[in-house]
Amino acid sequence: MTEWIGDTFTSDVGWRHLERLVDVGDRMAGSDGERRAIEATRDALDDAGARDAGVDTFPIQGWVRGESGVEAGGRTLPSIALPRSPADEVTGPLVDLGDGLPADFDRDLSGTVVLVSSTVPDHVDRFIHRREKYYRAVEAGAAGFVFRNHVPGQLPPTGSVGTEASPIGAIPAVGVSKEVGTQLARRFVGETVTVGVDCETPDADSGNVHADVGPATEEAIYLTSHVDAHDIAEGALDNGAGTAMVVELARVLAGRAEELETRVHLACFGAEEVGLVGSTHAAAEVDDVRAVCNLDGVCGGRTLKAHVGGFDGLGAAFETVADRFDHPVSVVPEHLPHSDHWPFVARGLPGCMVSAETGDRGRGWGHTAADTLDKLEPRTFREQAILLADVVVELARDDADLAPVPTEEIAAALDAQGEAEGMKLTDDWPF
Repeated sequence: MTEWIGDTFTSDVGWRHLERLVDVGDRMAGSDGERRAIEATRDALDDAGARDAGVDTFPIQGWVRGESGVEAGGRTLPSIALPRSPADEVTGPLVDLGDGLPADFDRDLSGTVVLVSSTVPDHVDRFIHRREKYYRAVEAGAAGFVFRNHVPGQLPPTGSVGTEASPIGAIPAVGVSKEVGTQLARRFVGETVTVGVDCETPDADSGNVHADVGPATEEAIYLTSHVDAHDIAEGALDNGAGTAMVVELARVLAGRAEELETRVHLACFGAEEVGLVGSTHAAAEVDDVRAVCNLDGVCGGRTLKAHVGGFDGLGAAFETVADRFDHPVSVVPEHLPHSDHWPFVARGLPGCMVSAETGDRGRGWGHTAADTLDKLEPRTFREQAILLADVVVELARDDADLAPVPTEEIAAALDAQGEAEGMKLTDDWPF
């Protein structure tokens, strides 16, 4: 039966929820906007035909933005504080560390303000996360951290610092645009600059949305996303689109329930952008996970990309659907330990992160004020909903190859990818 395909391609249920999410405004973890988005998502899943839709709340370290600035040459240059930066003001000589590769930090940076790029060059075989660069600066003794965008357009980037054990970072951190960063590197290296951050760090609450479709089996395929977004933008791509896609797939899968051989659990997590807090909370609470298909950055391009971490059964599901529809899908056999599938994969459970091929290095518009709805297309959303619905049906097959693996195999794979050292530095190494 293929009627569901035409129905999905003409549905506006998911796209309307995406509009609802971006219209909330600030969805920062722990904010009133995040709470309203969580409640709206719960209601949307219920309306889409999922059962037992509800919210599990949990406490988090809150963070509320105030003013920030970089003072250089007698004037204040525009910047935004990185979430979970401490409130502080520091002064020191500016050091430009370029791309912020590990070797660039092998020096005494005591008392300095370091400037690093948000990207890495093509010859580097792994992505070096912002938090790794931040904690390398901290370890080398830096007093302040300036994160410059590599994408033009006067767009300062955001992204959290802090660890699970110490949610507020050790030194003040700000993001600046490519243009401001270039000016700093050209004019002020070696000169004294000041980085200031004003913020509040109240106690707060976040929450995870949960619902089910399909048979009442003991184990479940987890279809996940995150609801929260950085407070500087609409968070359309990151990750309103992922959560809206879960809502659309809830509708599709409820209509295809007789084809599902395993329960599909829908989980839309809170507080992802501040350290995977919601998914970490959920992973510690459940024991029914057969596999996780996490949607984070879908719709940014027409070709889906799935980091499947060497789990052959996950890759096979995407490849089967790609062949069935004669539609390209990129399957990447590496772990990507920076989204909501990761707390489950760290236990040895099969998990993948699904995003999209954009043709760009790094986040593109993501984590900037330009992450807005106009960057996305309903056509792409509907095409990907069709593909992802069939992927979930494949994963829900009784004979899908979704066996857990020993955690030492996960650790060895990450070590081979070059990820281990950085994850240990940022307190993200669970092994």
